[in-house]
Amino acid sequence: MSAEDLCLTCGACCAHFRVSFYWGEAEEALGGVVPVALTEKLNDFRRVMRGTNEPRPRCIALDGEVGHCVACTIYPYRPTPCRDFSVSWSNGIANEDCDKARSAWGLPPITPEMVAAVRGE
Repeated sequence: MSAEDLCLTCGACCAHFRVSFYWGEAEEALGGVVPVALTEKLNDFRRVMRGTNEPRPRCIALDGEVGHCVACTIYPYRPTPCRDFSVSWSNGIANEDCDKARSAWGLPPITPEMVAAVRGE
């Protein structure tokens, strides 16, 4: 398998939205798995992924070039908002936020046909 087969080709959501989550997700003593060093305090109850609370957000855990080959360097340890974010049509439903992030990066919206092609259907 080539490097191209192992990478994703979007990453727009990781470089468009603020990723905020309950602080306990980054607290090892409470069972949190998000690396605290990659986060910053937002308020007394929430943390954010570093880089996403900026005017031009980009998650510190995103590696690569948006719209080309990208990867989340903490994928198994990503926070809940990332786990809950679905690619448009991946579950048979459009995701307006996915389309919005892709549009901000000059990428076309994902279609059901694109998802089917990736799945080999």
